[in-house]
Amino acid sequence: MSTPRRLYVGPSLRRIRRDLGLTQADMASDLEVSASYIALLERNHRPLSAEMLLRLAQTYKLDMASLAGEATSDIAARIQVVLKDPMFADIDLPPLENADLTTNFPGVTEALLRLHAAYQQEHLALADRTAEARSGRADDAGDPVAESRRFLAAHRNCFPALDEAAEAISRSVAELGGLAAWLKDRHGLRTRRMPSEVMVGSLRRYDLHRREVLLDDALDAAGQQFQLASQIAYLDLAGQIDAALAGTPFSTEDGRRLARRALAAYAAAAVVMPYAAFARAAETRRYDIEGLSRQFGTSFEQTAHRLTTLQKPGQERVPFFFLRVDPAGNVSKRLDGAGFSFARHGGGCPLWSVHTAFRTPREIVRQWLELPDGQRFFSIARTVTAGGGGYGAPRIERAVAMVCAAEHADRLIYAQGFPDAPTPIGVACRLCHRAECTARSAPPIGRPILSDDIRRPTAPFAFADG
Repeated sequence: MSTPRRLYVGPSLRRIRRDLGLTQADMASDLEVSASYIALLERNHRPLSAEMLLRLAQTYKLDMASLAGEATSDIAARIQVVLKDPMFADIDLPPLENADLTTNFPGVTEALLRLHAAYQQEHLALADRTAEARSGRADDAGDPVAESRRFLAAHRNCFPALDEAAEAISRSVAELGGLAAWLKDRHGLRTRRMPSEVMVGSLRRYDLHRREVLLDDALDAAGQQFQLASQIAYLDLAGQIDAALAGTPFSTEDGRRLARRALAAYAAAAVVMPYAAFARAAETRRYDIEGLSRQFGTSFEQTAHRLTTLQKPGQERVPFFFLRVDPAGNVSKRLDGAGFSFARHGGGCPLWSVHTAFRTPREIVRQWLELPDGQRFFSIARTVTAGGGGYGAPRIERAVAMVCAAEHADRLIYAQGFPDAPTPIGVACRLCHRAECTARSAPPIGRPILSDDIRRPTAPFAFADG
């Protein structure tokens, strides 16, 4: 008497379940079995019994022959196509091995299909970007903002030569009694505050004819100080700024100008917050940004920005990622020294508190973050205001965030006593495979979407299990 042939239908069962828009738990409930049993069937770890075959056919009105036939033919055909990709041309892949893969290792098969789908989409996107670059239309080609950001990132936003030169100026400024006194003593320049209507859209203007530095009187004390320091940077640190730019090719003159402006702002911050003194204070105050702001007479944003620059070799402090966004999520400043993954294009993750900080203006919002790869970070976010200075004057509200890796968080006053309960976030929806996320705006690449003919999930998209 011959032994009945065992029927393994894993890939076909998974395909049918997906077509019906069901999870493994949903199907298990319908068939009155455990979800783990459905998972074993789909992985070909259990054969399909005659009773289960009949129950499937009756419950979902299926053709039994389609289940009992060649269960892996469709998957095998797809794998066959994938393995014909030119990248596998030098590998000997006999058809029998392909059949064994789809029959005996459906999970590995699914992973391979998903990776290849993601690879194809990324390959096409790369081809599009390459074609655009050749035609001069690439996203970053000719983008001065992107060029400036790449320049700063290449140097980890740290320029020791500028720090040293600015520190020497800072000592002289302290001896003379302030930035305005220094400009008067060294350059014979008088500092004057003028009404906004006289400044005609300028925060600062260097009047060569009258030997004056004019400041908009709507600026607060921190803003005035920074603008005077910026003028000093342009007058006295131009050589060091040009030296920092030397050897870096820029495809646009605007890119070079923005990079030069960023270096002048860096130098201005270094004059107001000299490296050694500021770094010591940061450690002493445990990176209390508001406390440091009061000590150095700077704004919250100026202080937070300066903290990202403390990476002088041999004198490194906590490495930070810095981000500034507006209420619409547009990024106007980004500095990375913490290895924090952030999408250069498209929207960020809405679960990150920097996007909800606008609900509690000027309050620091703390949050532990966990990326899909398991990396953990600690984040603080707070709104900042630009403009204003008088009734009716326009104000711009933005939010800034500071992020450091989890291993540095205990050095921050903000992490003290704060429960380590991370929020799972993604780099961007298209790159995040968290299926249960209800904040998702787009499906991730390489994941089949379940139909909602039978079941509508709470998440915007439902994906196949396993």
